[in-house]
Amino acid sequence: RLSQLAEGGALPHEQVSVLELAQEAARSLTAQAAAQAVHISVTGIAGTVFGVRRLLYEIARNLCENAVKYNVPGGSVTVEVAETDRDVTLLVRDTGIGIPQEMLSHIYDFGFSTKAAEGRGFGMSMIQNIVVRHDGTIDVDTEQGAGTTFTLIFQIKRQKEGSQ
Repeated sequence: RLSQLAEGGALPHEQVSVLELAQEAARSLTAQAAAQAVHISVTGIAGTVFGVRRLLYEIARNLCENAVKYNVPGGSVTVEVAETDRDVTLLVRDTGIGIPQEMLSHIYDFGFSTKAAEGRGFGMSMIQNIVVRHDGTIDVDTEQGAGTTFTLIFQIKRQKEGSQ
């Protein structure tokens, strides 16, 4: 997927509810979360942005999947979607293992992986690429042993007449 993104090209844009994508992502992880005794909840408002639905879903799915995968038994994943007249915020918070401070500067590196965060780097590189393509920002707040919060902010853009 990263190579497809790197190639550029026109992808179909539409009005997308970030809340619906987050709910869909959480539903797709129900069995995995239950097997790890992790509770997932999604709250908020529609949070409509103009973008590529498939790519925005990848963001929500990957962040939620990581939050479940790197959580602790009995832990939780909380997904919140908020909207102002200027932007939409997607927040994914977990009660998991956290990310070691020395790894934070590398989590978006393509192919980055360590034993402590195996698999995390590739998905995060893809997420960062998609966020940038949608003129968004991504921030991470983490404490080892206490969890991680990813905050993504997308500027609201309205569909231009005749565009896709």
